[in-house]
Amino acid sequence: MPQGTTGAGAPTRTVRPSTVRLPRVRLYETVRTAHLERAHELAPASIVYRRRRYDFDADLAAGLDLVEAGPLRAAWVLGRSDVRELEVNEPLMVSSLRRTALALAAVDAAARVRRRPRPVVVTYAIANDDPWRPPARPGLRGRARRALDRWLVGHVARRVDRVVHGTQASLDLYRRLTPALLERAAHALVPALPAPCPCGPPAPVPGSVLFVGAFEARKGVPELLAAWPLVVAQRPDARLTLVGTGPLLEEVRAFVAPRDEVTLVVDPPREQVHALQRTHAVAVLLSQRTRTWREQVGLPVVEGLAHGCAVVTTTEGGLAGWLEEHGHRALDPAAPAADVAAAVVALLDAGRQAAAVRADLPAVDGRRAADAWLLPTP
Repeated sequence: MPQGTTGAGAPTRTVRPSTVRLPRVRLYETVRTAHLERAHELAPASIVYRRRRYDFDADLAAGLDLVEAGPLRAAWVLGRSDVRELEVNEPLMVSSLRRTALALAAVDAAARVRRRPRPVVVTYAIANDDPWRPPARPGLRGRARRALDRWLVGHVARRVDRVVHGTQASLDLYRRLTPALLERAAHALVPALPAPCPCGPPAPVPGSVLFVGAFEARKGVPELLAAWPLVVAQRPDARLTLVGTGPLLEEVRAFVAPRDEVTLVVDPPREQVHALQRTHAVAVLLSQRTRTWREQVGLPVVEGLAHGCAVVTTTEGGLAGWLEEHGHRALDPAAPAADVAAAVVALLDAGRQAAAVRADLPAVDGRRAADAWLLPTP
């Protein structure tokens, strides 16, 4: 399987590499198209990742040094490489703790052997969900795993030199659960807001509503489908476009089939997604918490804002407070369908101009600004 490329026009690697090519490395659990797009904008760095997401665009991998590796092999590759700066997944991302701890042990051991300073370790934090909240895993094995995870959180946090929080909710969570990290490491709050997307001028169609994302219960698809007939009852001109794929695809198809005002677009290329976001007035993401997951920011929210969409979402996301303060709607995740419909209709009726939505955004993308603070280029 191809693992990456080393430059524009360079051949794709056909064997698994034993080292990374750049001294700056980003260690990711998963990689998706948005990561690849961002990697072309950020300072050059090798990316070591465990697996690809469903929306991985291989064409965007051109010019990037990508290494796909499991936990043990990632540690081996990093230990053999000349790593000077390492970005790791945030300490409260419990699912990646073991991988992160192995990687840190490998690069620190390599630095000692080579008699060089330890690599600078940084992280970008957007976690807003307490990993220890009930219900806990049952039984002795569950308690043992939780104890190990708690220790690993502290172990990884102690090795972090610099941390940027992308939301106030994340900063508050880390203050409560890992205060030692913020006492020892340099840290900053850089809101995870996008800059206006340069892909083209927005031209939203009045009455148009857009969902982009995985067709999953946790993304609020059932709640949106339940509310939509109520939206149409109040705004007969309303049109809904559902963009994505996922386990609820057949349910979505069944919903769309008898409705002329609803369009389904399955897993389109990124250019088409951007085009759709430019031509819709309201973006909806009704995120629902699960036992092990909570929406951190919500890529569809960020991308909707970047294209000038008004946003209806829930209070689960880390940007909910900012959205409410800037004319959008953040509902309780248990809000009834009537309330969801009322929020959508209110934003459609307001007819806010895309230029006004984008005027609230920073000139520099928040993730780019965070990266510049975490790993400043000399």
